[in-house]
Amino acid sequence: MTGVHTLDTAIAYGESEQRLGEIGVAQWRVISKLSAIPDPCVDVAGSVQEWVMGSLKRLRIPKLWGLLLHRPQQLLGPQGDALFEALLAVKGQGIVEKIGVSIYDPGELDALCSRYRLDLVQAPFNVLDRRLATSGWLHRLWLAGIEVHTRSTFLQGLLLMGASKRPTGFDRWHSLWVEWDRWLESQALTPLQACLGFVLSHPTINCVVVGVDSLRQLQEILCAAETKNVSVPLSLATDDLQLVNPSNWAEI
Repeated sequence: MTGVHTLDTAIAYGESEQRLGEIGVAQWRVISKLSAIPDPCVDVAGSVQEWVMGSLKRLRIPKLWGLLLHRPQQLLGPQGDALFEALLAVKGQGIVEKIGVSIYDPGELDALCSRYRLDLVQAPFNVLDRRLATSGWLHRLWLAGIEVHTRSTFLQGLLLMGASKRPTGFDRWHSLWVEWDRWLESQALTPLQACLGFVLSHPTINCVVVGVDSLRQLQEILCAAETKNVSVPLSLATDDLQLVNPSNWAEI
């Protein structure tokens, strides 16, 4: 399926579910995420059921296309089996189409996929952060029939910034930025075209999640997404978690 057809939200995203419900999203595939369950939780199944029904009520839709765990490591904890059974229960009721996890590191999938059968995985993936592919997990998920959604396409906007606007804390990767800028110029591509074209060129990725702040941004993204078959040099990929994981940027 091509085009824009899926909305990604979460219970923890402020009033986003309420606002989407007011707008009307019945024609969209909607994915939401569960926050961490309390530890311990007396009634895991009842809590998950309550949270899902609350999301559906706020969104004003009969079912979710996807339900992801924001804290998938809880599946490996003492209440992991009860939590997964609760996910299977809401799926069995027909109020959730697919269950899965939102991860930060493909390494998390080693334990998760060996223990549980997931329908959907959301993970970061961009021209710098290719761990999902280089780890082999992108191909393995495709072979297993697990839907893959990628996010962090623009690395929190960092990949779209020119040298003059990039925060000085990122100067330690100067050689990487120089190569990126030179390659863009040699290909006559904008950063937006390159970032989107690179991710969209992977047929094993089902959806690419992006955020927008305005109608103009959405129009620019849709236009840039027409750029096809973008092959970015592997030399631009890095496993440096200080750079590719925004949660570490506070230390920069």
